[in-house]
Amino acid sequence: MRSRVFLLSLLFVPASLLEAQEKVDLSVIHRIKEEAFQRSQVMDNLFYLTDVHGPRLSFSPGYAAAADWAVARLKEWGLSEAHLEEWGDLGRGWSHRRLAVHMLRPAEVSLVGVPKAWCSGTKGPVRGLVVEAPLFSEEVPLQWYDLGKLKGAVKDYVEKQKGKLSGKIVMISPIRKFEPATKPAMRRLAPDDLAGIAKAPEPARVPAFTYPLDRLPSDPKELDVFLDYGPVIVQNEYFDRLTRVEDDLNRFFDEEGVLAILSTDPRGDGSIIFSESAGSWRTDAPKAPPSIVLAPEHYNRLARLLDKKFGVELEVDLDARFQDTPKGMNIVAEIPGGKKEDEVVMLGAHFDSWHGGTGAADNGAGSAVMLEAMRVLKTLHLEMDRTVRLGLWGGEEQGFLGSLGYIKKHFGDPLTMTLQAEHAKLAAYFNVDNGSGKVRGVYLQGNEMVRPIFEAWLQPFQDLDANTLSIRNTGGTDHLSFDAVGLPGFQFIQDPLDYGSRTHHSNLDVYDHIEAADLMQAAAIVAAFVHQAAVREEMLPRKPLPGPITKTTVSGVP
Repeated sequence: MRSRVFLLSLLFVPASLLEAQEKVDLSVIHRIKEEAFQRSQVMDNLFYLTDVHGPRLSFSPGYAAAADWAVARLKEWGLSEAHLEEWGDLGRGWSHRRLAVHMLRPAEVSLVGVPKAWCSGTKGPVRGLVVEAPLFSEEVPLQWYDLGKLKGAVKDYVEKQKGKLSGKIVMISPIRKFEPATKPAMRRLAPDDLAGIAKAPEPARVPAFTYPLDRLPSDPKELDVFLDYGPVIVQNEYFDRLTRVEDDLNRFFDEEGVLAILSTDPRGDGSIIFSESAGSWRTDAPKAPPSIVLAPEHYNRLARLLDKKFGVELEVDLDARFQDTPKGMNIVAEIPGGKKEDEVVMLGAHFDSWHGGTGAADNGAGSAVMLEAMRVLKTLHLEMDRTVRLGLWGGEEQGFLGSLGYIKKHFGDPLTMTLQAEHAKLAAYFNVDNGSGKVRGVYLQGNEMVRPIFEAWLQPFQDLDANTLSIRNTGGTDHLSFDAVGLPGFQFIQDPLDYGSRTHHSNLDVYDHIEAADLMQAAAIVAAFVHQAAVREEMLPRKPLPGPITKTTVSGVP
């Protein structure tokens, strides 16, 4: 009875609505799934990116070697347009070969740590007494979002410590207090989690900022809105100011003549060491002293010994090297389209990583998925009207430098909104950069018009747990560069797994923490979305173009 009523109801549905329904070729979806699941090369891609070439710090020899490998791999698959494309020379290279930290007295023991990027080496083993000189006490934690407070704290620190640190190894973090773990380190998104993501955020006005910054976010809630919705160019200036405050501290340590800087991280435990940078990649920035992040338990041991008035002597041997300013490079490759070959569908991920691990979850996983999606589409010889173009970006960890450089070269300037001819020809951009968790849906990035389209595209993957659409913006990766000039750029929703708790920017960001089945699922979905966008009659609908960012001359801003 129900089926008969349903069939009768279709008679009263306007034909125009039936014709407007999004078409999905399930025979193509079947072929994509079969290739991506039965003949997958995604973990082989990841092996070369991580075990063979990782880490891939921006501007480093490791990045260059991995990029050369990726281009060769793409050419093997028949993508003749595979090449490295320069986006700029905004930084200097850095790499490290060796780190050894030993306590010599009151007991002899090896300590576990990771160097901070863009710090200087020790030029052979150095020995020195350890002193505590924390930049912030536990009662006054580092509020990184308040640059005015941070700058004042650094100034006070310099005045207080001047003349006291010469020839010393300096501990600048407060002691780490451990709390019993109450949450699992690894998790998948439950139905309630996905329902929360799918729910629209509470309405909030985006803080207005001119460029250069006329004021700085000081309230955490205001900052959260700014980082999710604020112009990416202005966000980058914000973080550039943060590094310039760090410059003042590094200049002081250099003038003071410290042997090395020790710190720890409140997120880590004995097996996890989070480490990013001690200094800036900018060529005009002072070089940071040898800087090591110690495992919290080892750091705390030193602090307790000093608190009990024991003399603590360490030997530090860090082989860290700067390279002459290399060119920033993205990896680009194409599958030429048919009757609409001048129109382009793009897929991409950031290729660079931090250096503590091998850059597996962040973002070897995303890069391996995008390489695999290109292989699947090329291997199946699918006829696609539009050209499909891959972009693997450099410099994401330094502020989306590679993708922004590509945007400025090909599509337009997000500051002035001066657009180029190619801007009108981009159908869509799809990005993966949230670890190795399976795809659960798509962030619409405020583009309500694509909701019914993506609902149809996700339908064949419902049984693989991909069924959530969120109107929300999501920050922190390269789709923002496309969104900044009004192009339809999207990031996939992914299971977090242990991304936030263990692997992100840590020494555990390695191959062993990657879920192979999740990457296979992601590659199939990405390939299917790209194919749908490449054969769809119309390009994806766009949001209204953003206006140019107000540019002013500002003085006196912290």
